[in-house]
Amino acid sequence: MSAVEVARPGGTRPADVGRPGVGARLSTRLLRSELRIIAGRRRNQAGLAVLAAVPVVMAIAVKVSKPGGGGDGPDFFASITSNGLFVPLAALGVEIGMFLPLAMAMLAGDAIAGEANIGTLRYLLTVPVHRTRLLVVKYVSLCIGAVWGICAVALPGALVGIALFGTGELTTLSGSQIPFGAAVWRLVLVMLYLSAGLAALAAVGLFISTLTEQPIAAAIALMIFTIVSWIMDSVPQLAWLHPWLVVHQWLAFGDLLRDPIASTNVVSGLLVDAAYAAVFWSLAWARFAGKDITS
Repeated sequence: MSAVEVARPGGTRPADVGRPGVGARLSTRLLRSELRIIAGRRRNQAGLAVLAAVPVVMAIAVKVSKPGGGGDGPDFFASITSNGLFVPLAALGVEIGMFLPLAMAMLAGDAIAGEANIGTLRYLLTVPVHRTRLLVVKYVSLCIGAVWGICAVALPGALVGIALFGTGELTTLSGSQIPFGAAVWRLVLVMLYLSAGLAALAAVGLFISTLTEQPIAAAIALMIFTIVSWIMDSVPQLAWLHPWLVVHQWLAFGDLLRDPIASTNVVSGLLVDAAYAAVFWSLAWARFAGKDITS
């Protein structure tokens, strides 16, 4: 199945272009087609399974042994046994460093470069689909993919955590306790915050994907970008650059587990995410709008 399927009978005809409502129908159809492609690829399904397996393995490991440290982010491991909702939080803290960016790199690499590589990009643009609309649909699908990735970690983590460790009032990082309903809402906020970070990274990947016809090369380039960003974020001599790095505030999601919520770093992270999304989507548009489609 390919995105070129929008050209099949029943799709928008060239003669319909410009008629009221036709563009909206085409955009919706193209987005649904793109999401079906992303969800239907075996490698994407396998990737989601790996993401979902990590919190399950973590929960079982904590259940049969003593919890250890969780790295540089908030140490949720020590609190897992007190409330099962700490399992998805700990898993997100672990996977946001490498696994989730890797999943996003694979999706973003396929966005434009993948279509060019298998030869469907030229045919897709002859539906016709305006290049700007196509780029918007590609980016929206990547943002939805980011939410899928976060949910693949958080939802199984929450289920297995509650099953193994139970739930109830959650002790925040400030030491106070909040009821289960409020704790679930905090988890949702964490999921949305990290999804925004991955969406910003997706914009970088979308731009890189317009520069090549090799999806693997685009994915590798985005992972190199992410790894270099983490390295620079850990160098004290580059402290002046840290606030501008897309990964700098990713681990600030722990501030959403304070009482009251400490919003300074979270807001800063969201502003950086928005800036990356706007700048790199614009660069992708500038590149793609004038790109000579050869395949």
